[in-house]
Amino acid sequence: MTQITIIGAGLAGLTLARTLAVHGIASTVYEAEASARARGQGGMLDIHDYNGQHGIRAAGLMNGFRSLVLEGRQASRDVAPDGTILADRPDDPAGGRPEVQRGELRQLLLESLPPGTVVWGHRTRSVRTLADGRHEVTFANGSTIATDILVGADGAWSKVRPLLSDATPAYAGRSMIETYLYESDTRHPATLALVGSGSMTAYDETTRIGLGVQRERADTLHSYAMFDQPLDWFDGIDFDDGPAAARTVAAMFDGWAPELVALVADSDVPPVFRPLYGLPIGHRWEHVPGATLIGDAAHLAPPDGEGANWALFDAGQLGNAIGRQPENVDAAIRAYEAALFPRNIDTATAAAAYYPEYTPY
Repeated sequence: MTQITIIGAGLAGLTLARTLAVHGIASTVYEAEASARARGQGGMLDIHDYNGQHGIRAAGLMNGFRSLVLEGRQASRDVAPDGTILADRPDDPAGGRPEVQRGELRQLLLESLPPGTVVWGHRTRSVRTLADGRHEVTFANGSTIATDILVGADGAWSKVRPLLSDATPAYAGRSMIETYLYESDTRHPATLALVGSGSMTAYDETTRIGLGVQRERADTLHSYAMFDQPLDWFDGIDFDDGPAAARTVAAMFDGWAPELVALVADSDVPPVFRPLYGLPIGHRWEHVPGATLIGDAAHLAPPDGEGANWALFDAGQLGNAIGRQPENVDAAIRAYEAALFPRNIDTATAAAAYYPEYTPY
């Protein structure tokens, strides 16, 4: 039996494992985190009918997915820094982009897998190809495994990618600072009213700073303060001191509506610095027998609402390709990559359009 190893238990890796299981094909997923609940799993995702939902359908989980959809969250607003609503787009149930919580979708995938599929607490340190053509993975705990098929689903800083490609992510010219307001319906009703029932974006062209906000379950407001600045511009913010960082960042929104400033100043968690990166447009590699990449490991791009969707799509495409010819998995990988590489050009080009300072090499 061909041994299939997936590195990374994010949405892409789990969707691939589940799709393979639908075809009766076993796989093992190795994940760096100690458990499924070792850390938060991000915020809302709008899962699109033209890419992300294809992956969920391949995994046989559309009914479970529909049960996770938060009604009304496809609504969106554009707001001026002074709090004026510039555009107000209502929720469209037929819009093909239903919103779910990333953590809940990941849990749905985990619960769908055969017991023991995910091996927790195994951070990948390096990979190499053995003389017999198999691939060896060395973990930070000193253990190693050898596998026939190796799939890197391990994100932006993939440890599998160097086996196939010399490409490394480049800074996109924008960084985000993540904050949360919990129970906003009672603790920050004015801010919640301005955000509305779905998402909200505010941006100042002069200062090149902005806010992106998602209304999550239980009226949590999950925000990203956006700054189009070089990385060293953020050196003056002490992110090890949460309250001080919140004050520093909030001061940058001087003159903004208090309902908007509260998203940063009153954060219920220490602000988290998240610089954005992308791989070269058209990232591709010469085929390596028995190895490939999916999701951000293959085509990391600055956020444009599509990253998780294409990761799900990748997983479904690769899983179905293997399912169609399990006797020749490497041929299935070749077919997957043949379709992936042209798509990488289109998706990366579309993402780069949102980032004027992003010049991927």
